[in-house]
Amino acid sequence: MHRGLRPAGRCLHQPPGLGIEHEQQHQELFYTDLKYSLYANPLLPVHSPAPTPASTTGPALAWCEFEGGLVEVGNAPDIAGGKDFAFDNEGPVHSTYLGPFALARRLVNNAEFQAFIDDGGYQRPGFWLADGWAIVQEQQWQQPLYWFERDGQPMQFTLHGARARQPDQAAVHLSGYEADAYASWAGARLPTEFEWEHAARSQPFIAPQFSPDQLHPGGAHGDGPVQQLYGDCWQWTGSAYRPYPGFKAAEGAIGEYNGKFMANQWVLRGSSCVTRAGHTRPCYRNFFYPQDRWQFSGVRLARDL
Repeated sequence: MHRGLRPAGRCLHQPPGLGIEHEQQHQELFYTDLKYSLYANPLLPVHSPAPTPASTTGPALAWCEFEGGLVEVGNAPDIAGGKDFAFDNEGPVHSTYLGPFALARRLVNNAEFQAFIDDGGYQRPGFWLADGWAIVQEQQWQQPLYWFERDGQPMQFTLHGARARQPDQAAVHLSGYEADAYASWAGARLPTEFEWEHAARSQPFIAPQFSPDQLHPGGAHGDGPVQQLYGDCWQWTGSAYRPYPGFKAAEGAIGEYNGKFMANQWVLRGSSCVTRAGHTRPCYRNFFYPQDRWQFSGVRLARDL
């Protein structure tokens, strides 16, 4: 993860504050890198004991509708979770127009993504962006990272070891290309980052607390109509990672922390089960290359009204 710090505001432009926030990002990446390394071991080592089975994400998919219109997005004190710190890529605050849209109330789950696989999703190029299809062919993707079968039983590798795959848990460790292909197959699309933020800001902000005992997506979070905004997995958007209108990178070395990465990557929103609580807010912009799968990333569907 690469992010910058906001060049204006109390203590936002001070290197010590940035260093602390950056270290917290490394604490999140520690878990994603560790999981990838353990999975490479044929013994599939266990990082920590399995927690009590988490609640499921719920039954049928439902939708929340939004009128759209001219909305304000970007970091502001009233939406930053009560924190003074914000990275520079979260601003400046600006207005953007949204057409009427709907967001899925919850994340796509394992059973739903399995249906995509069963319908030949990884063999049908019509669902895929050209670059995504090239990656599928080159790397022979057949299913999400960490999925496998053992004696006919669908399994998933987690930091709690190899576990039976739970149909109602959020599908996770998907690339942006897989997320986009699934959305196309489902007759929907990925939300824009501004649709996601507008929906998140329309309901109470409740940041889940990180727990080292729960290192895999669990149940729904939040009291509003849109569930699982935070605490399960980062959610791919269809937005390219580019600067907001009026953005200017800070001078000197700090300016390289974020601005130079604003190319060829996609924005993800929300937070995951390994994200520190202080890095959860409606305006937080995560970003990765669309072929990346090792991060705790999943899918929330959107559609036009």
